[in-house]
Amino acid sequence: MSNTSYFVNISGFWCEMLGVGDFYYELGVQIVELCVATSHRNGGVISLDEVLSKLNHRRRPDNQVSGDDVVRAVKKLRILGSGMEVVATGSSQFIYSIPGELSMDHTTLLQLAEKVGHVTVSSAADDLGWTHERVSRTLDHLMRIGVAWRDNQDRPPSFWFPAFFQQCRAAD
Repeated sequence: MSNTSYFVNISGFWCEMLGVGDFYYELGVQIVELCVATSHRNGGVISLDEVLSKLNHRRRPDNQVSGDDVVRAVKKLRILGSGMEVVATGSSQFIYSIPGELSMDHTTLLQLAEKVGHVTVSSAADDLGWTHERVSRTLDHLMRIGVAWRDNQDRPPSFWFPAFFQQCRAAD
């Protein structure tokens, strides 16, 4: 079997498995590659706007993809298991490429952090009406999976979310 026919067969298999045509299959592969390539920087959380910018930068002007295209491609990938999903946080959408599911506590804390890029245990507890224990447990999980970073230079320690750095800079 030639290399070309091998890739056509593999592509056909995945298109059938995912229930998508070649366009969404190829777009899904590009999104996964982008998420993997940037995960060391953002912990597996990337804004839909950044994904669109990076994907469309590589494409011809007459072949641009829309946010809806990206959302559809990511939803089609869900058949392969948890690990990629589009989550709305406030006015923005983010692609989470994190193994496993995020709970409502994780998502709520991410929505809070999106506003300024960081939180403290006390500020999050006050803003959300949670106990310090609940906030700490949620932040511990987000740090373990690489979504949040702890800054011990601040007193009290701050927890930063690299996925929101660019967004917060743009708001300044």
